[in-house]
Amino acid sequence: MATVGAIHVAVPDALPPERTWAASLWLFVWKNPLGAAGGFLMILLLVIAVFADVLATHNPVRTSMHVLAPPGGEFWLGTDNLGRDLWSRVIHGSRISLLVGVGATLLGAVAGGLVGLVSGYLGGKTDLISQRLMDIMQALPILVLALVLAAAMGPSLPNTIGAISVVIIPRAARVVRASVLAIREFAYIEAARALGVGHARVALRHVLPNTIGPFIVLITAQLGGAILVEAALSFLGLGIPEPYPSWGRMLSIAAAEYAQKAPWLVIFPGIAISLAVFGTNLLGDALRDTLDPRLRGS
Repeated sequence: MATVGAIHVAVPDALPPERTWAASLWLFVWKNPLGAAGGFLMILLLVIAVFADVLATHNPVRTSMHVLAPPGGEFWLGTDNLGRDLWSRVIHGSRISLLVGVGATLLGAVAGGLVGLVSGYLGGKTDLISQRLMDIMQALPILVLALVLAAAMGPSLPNTIGAISVVIIPRAARVVRASVLAIREFAYIEAARALGVGHARVALRHVLPNTIGPFIVLITAQLGGAILVEAALSFLGLGIPEPYPSWGRMLSIAAAEYAQKAPWLVIFPGIAISLAVFGTNLLGDALRDTLDPRLRGS
């Protein structure tokens, strides 16, 4: 009588334990040291902006008799032409730069993302008309468009945020639209349509969440540009008005008349702007390499 041999079934090994957030953070730092440095600069900027009242040694808008005092014990970074403490003004200027940068980036990215979502999902004439409008907006140089809008609306904090956000809209729309064009062809989107799910629910429930990766990269990358445009507008007198301590306004006051006799008026606000933009660009590049599957591991 024939006997059947024992059947050996290969049992797969246990799944590896889920990586903790600390391990994921360490892996990001190890693979992207420059991105980690950029993230550190952004965290430092955030901490300085939140605790500006604690870190400042003087009232940033109060004048004194110590006009153009060099850096020293009482005034760490010196004073400006009105006797105001430069350290306190640079510290409080981080609040303006962060508020304008984050506000304009979020407003422009959300508006542009919705345009890209509707354009990419519906297609046809809607996509054609909206993308031609985005082409017209994107054809204009960033600073020129921001200057025109800021000059038309007038110098103020809300107007500066609005002017810079309009510049970000076409770039956000292009990024989100490119993702939507690929996502809408996936099988689960076709299955949702076959089940009778409405277009609005498909777009918001199934398509939009899958664009979060490129959206985060877009926000991080555009933040540095928004801070730089705000500094340029304030430098030209179309951004944040006095008495708000803006980095660009500090450079505008010091560049023409006091750059030679008081170089600290130009050096320290310039360093602050450079570090903020440098940090956001480094972090944005690292997040792009991490969240984009095509670049992962390259």
